[in-house]
Amino acid sequence: MNNTESFKLTTPEATIFLQRLGSGPPLLLLHGFPQTHLMWRDVAPLLAKHFTVICADLRGYGRSSCPSSDADHTPYSKRAMANDMVLIMEQLGFPKFSVAGHDRGGRVAYRLALDHPERVERLAVLDVIPTAEVWDAADKRFATAFWPWSLLTQPAPFPEMLIANAPEAVIDNALNEWGTPGTVFPARVRNAYIEPLKNSAHVHAICEDYRASVMLDYDHDMHDLNNGHRIKCPVLALWSADSALDNWYKKEGGPLAIWRKWAYNVQGWPVSGGHFFPEEIPEETAIALTQFFL
Repeated sequence: MNNTESFKLTTPEATIFLQRLGSGPPLLLLHGFPQTHLMWRDVAPLLAKHFTVICADLRGYGRSSCPSSDADHTPYSKRAMANDMVLIMEQLGFPKFSVAGHDRGGRVAYRLALDHPERVERLAVLDVIPTAEVWDAADKRFATAFWPWSLLTQPAPFPEMLIANAPEAVIDNALNEWGTPGTVFPARVRNAYIEPLKNSAHVHAICEDYRASVMLDYDHDMHDLNNGHRIKCPVLALWSADSALDNWYKKEGGPLAIWRKWAYNVQGWPVSGGHFFPEEIPEETAIALTQFFL
């Protein structure tokens, strides 16, 4: 990304790599699995015409550090990841900001909005529904289609060993089989996504991210849901048309109905493209985000 400043900021638990570009109201962009901040390479410059855009690598991913974990996977709960983002945005001089998250980043983003309502002005969640909803509706379709949720949650070191021995296979499966044409990802991007999976600390951290979703993230979600805690800021939900999100949750009313259980003010729609639609249709994604966040 041109005219971009790259640097790292330290929190009490992690060192976070980020890029900053543009000027205007602050907008934090969070990536998913198996990506890094690089997923926003074509979206961020378009948003930077209106916003100060911050693209961060989540702890455990990309160029960010990999804190030691514990038996409960607490350091890789979305609550811990969200706390990182609050602290780095505060260091940048942004006590309040908007946030958009795709995939795992969407889970960090909505947890951030639930835990820190005074911080988040607007929230966009891309191709994701809340973790508790995912697990409660999980069936054989889910188990076979979304292998990271079932494989990466297995006890260490089994999934770590598999990934470490075939990082290219992991990336190729994700980038070629999740609804987005593989041609969307140039070699430099594909290689940038492969590189962290060659590092044992990053591989373990990514597995811990998924392990945390089974217990802590689920428990945090259910506590909020059962106690009537809802996202207070406006929410934009975008998801891939003709995808699992678009088709599997019809009895629940679809993604919009699900998010309206969790937030007071939700709008959204399906967009063309596969799971990685911010990389596949960056202009359309940027337009939708710009109109929502302005």
